[in-house]
Amino acid sequence: MAFHGKKYKQAAAKVDRETLYTIEGALKLLKDNPTTKFDATAEIAFRLGVDPTKSDQAVRGTVTLPHGTGKTVRVLVFANGPAADAARAAGADVVGYEDVIAKVAGGFTDFDVAVATPDAMKEVRKLGKVLGPRGLMPNPKTGTVSDDTAAAVKACKAGRVEYRMDRNGNVMVPFGKLSFELDALRANCKAVIDAINSARPAAAKGVFVKRATLTSTMGPGLRLDPREIA
Repeated sequence: MAFHGKKYKQAAAKVDRETLYTIEGALKLLKDNPTTKFDATAEIAFRLGVDPTKSDQAVRGTVTLPHGTGKTVRVLVFANGPAADAARAAGADVVGYEDVIAKVAGGFTDFDVAVATPDAMKEVRKLGKVLGPRGLMPNPKTGTVSDDTAAAVKACKAGRVEYRMDRNGNVMVPFGKLSFELDALRANCKAVIDAINSARPAAAKGVFVKRATLTSTMGPGLRLDPREIA
């Protein structure tokens, strides 16, 4: 049985389980009733009407948040030559090829996003046991396999967030900190909703987004009005 602290219980008591909230209404409630001493992350969870066992109904992609994530993103780039130089100039935190591959193979994972050039992927794929479980493997679908390393690094630093459906058809996406201004959080949230709707697989049947819930780190969930996610 999950244990919830005093602040969670106080916040949860103000949530009407029968109410379908607007984005603004849900965000106001979360902002006015923090459940942590630190700056909590705002998140939106989607329940999708797809079959997670079918590869042609997988949902994965990225969204660039107009007001950023509120966190410093550490970017590692697997590249050499001009592509490596461009990545460094764009602000990548760790850049290299054979030396960085060896470092990661040894267990180094002190970064949030990994970018690689297409040529580097032949060797980077061998790091699957390290990168895969942590969701750090570069992927063309998320823009992290590219010859334009500068653009990839800048996008990651600017607030690009990756999302990926789990085995139960759910997607959870962070979209900022509760300390953000309400308008900034709302804009970020709308950007995520638009991205998820745009990612609807052609093979999906019926209602795509069945349910969406706003929450924050260690906070209660507030179900959104379906009209807010259409």
